[in-house]
Amino acid sequence: MNIGQIIYELRMKKGIYQKELAVYLKVSIGTISNYEKGIHYPDLNTLCKLADYFGVTTDYLLGRTDYRNTPEILQRPITKDYTVAELVDTTLELSSKDADRLIDYLELLKQCRSVNFS
Repeated sequence: MNIGQIIYELRMKKGIYQKELAVYLKVSIGTISNYEKGIHYPDLNTLCKLADYFGVTTDYLLGRTDYRNTPEILQRPITKDYTVAELVDTTLELSSKDADRLIDYLELLKQCRSVNFS
């Protein structure tokens, strides 16, 4: 996916018109349209503003990764003892077999939640 498609999808997900994004970026509606059509590309400052506005990384906007979250999410507490980063680090230390078991357990938890087991 290219940057224009990504901007369009993020804008649709946020439920805003090109005009609202144009006002935020202080550009014309035509400029937003040209970004989305791949005719022109945002400069570095605009790219950073877009990332801030949509709460994604510039790498996500550029199509370099499918991971949308900004690095600050890593410091968010998951429990009283773990942040997202600590959970990731702990998971990376697992053997392949244990990681598979963890995924199975997480899938089970999601299923239980969907049928309202607590």
